[in-house]
Amino acid sequence: MTKDDKEIVSAILSGIAGRVGQQRLEMWLGTGAEIRLEDRKLHILLEGGFKLERLRRGRKDILAAAAEVLGFEPELVLAVNKPLPLFDNLEPAAADTQAAAPSEPVLLPLPLGEGRGEGLTTVSEPEPTFKPYRRPFANLNSFVVGDGNRVAHAAALSVLPQLGQVSPVLFYGPPGCGKSHLLEGIWCQAKQSSQVKRVIYLTAEQFTTHFVEALKGAGLPSFRRKYREVELLLIDDVQFFAGKQSTLVEVLHTIDTLLREGRQLIFAADRPPSELRPLGPEIITRLTGGLVCGMQAADYATRLEILRGLAAQKSLAAPEEVLAYLAAQLPGDARQLAGAMHRLAAAAFAYEATINLEFVQHTLADLMQATRRAVRLPEIAGAVCSLFGLETEQMQSGGKSPAVSHPRMLAMWLARKYTKSAYSEISRYFGRKSHSTVLSAEDKVGEWLASGKTLPLPHGQCTVEEALRRVEAQLRLG
Repeated sequence: MTKDDKEIVSAILSGIAGRVGQQRLEMWLGTGAEIRLEDRKLHILLEGGFKLERLRRGRKDILAAAAEVLGFEPELVLAVNKPLPLFDNLEPAAADTQAAAPSEPVLLPLPLGEGRGEGLTTVSEPEPTFKPYRRPFANLNSFVVGDGNRVAHAAALSVLPQLGQVSPVLFYGPPGCGKSHLLEGIWCQAKQSSQVKRVIYLTAEQFTTHFVEALKGAGLPSFRRKYREVELLLIDDVQFFAGKQSTLVEVLHTIDTLLREGRQLIFAADRPPSELRPLGPEIITRLTGGLVCGMQAADYATRLEILRGLAAQKSLAAPEEVLAYLAAQLPGDARQLAGAMHRLAAAAFAYEATINLEFVQHTLADLMQATRRAVRLPEIAGAVCSLFGLETEQMQSGGKSPAVSHPRMLAMWLARKYTKSAYSEISRYFGRKSHSTVLSAEDKVGEWLASGKTLPLPHGQCTVEEALRRVEAQLRLG
């Protein structure tokens, strides 16, 4: 391309940007675009078909801008600058020809019914075979570590180096906190290691199904060999076993066999062992005989880091203020965060829009509304009392001992955060005479958070930040 041609192309691009905006033009062209003028034709070569489809929508603006610069409307030729999968099976000679002329664009095939003459001969091609997509398993490197999952992550990293030494390992926590991610990550790490020869990862529902099929098909010996001769067995969602007595007996014997052989067992559940009583005391005793790691819903910092990773993974140009807004508005469920980013990416593509705060609020309005569960004062009081071992009447009494007044202040702080109740309403509910008590509670809890103050619980102690996190997790679960 001559210097004059380059200047003309630059002028055309400036004209297009003036019509559709610079950001949209950059979104259309991407980073691998090639533009040239040849014989009254404007060739635009892009790096993929998706961008080509976007550019087709702006055809009128492109031609109008080109006509202003050239004095005539050129023929617009849109193509991709890489061979499409359709051409991957060329004969060797044809493939060599293709490689020898990299500057020649590969035009997208026309849709059926466009530009096809009646006299054309149709060449039948073998139907392609499609393999169903299977989601790749998560790995430990992509796990976002936060205060609510740090111990569990450390335990996951230590499993393979000391296989069978601490067994079983139980991860528990609310949905979306990363339990399955850890199990999948350990499985992937084990499959890549020469140290582990036989490893199985499945859900409790799959284990139950395979066991029932083995019973019906007289394949029980084979089933037992499969699951009792592994070096590493990972079972997700063990709460599913509740009430399935025959399966529970099989699970118990499988656990005992593997523990006797010094094998590694890893489980995950959506609740702590104390709430898994339907599994029976024998199973619970074994689950708690190794290492139990509680996990919490992701806090703000962890959610923000998850969103950053999702944006980078999808090459989504989401400003930091947008990610901060999403992290503040959406709960700590990683699956919901991923769903929100998927929707943003689809909407930005469909509307050719720049992702900003206004666009996010409009696109995700229903999702934001659905995640805001209404919380009432009695729920807050009940959750705080449950954590500190108090009765609601004690908190609403005039008691001034720290064992009562400190939890009361936490409850007032949470009431201001989660409800629209006025200061006076909150003070009356908690048995105070003046709204200034609520103001004082807000200031005091803020000081506690800054200083890392600890508070006594019925069994041990915890920081104010940890106490608030536990209460908030209970409020989210309802």
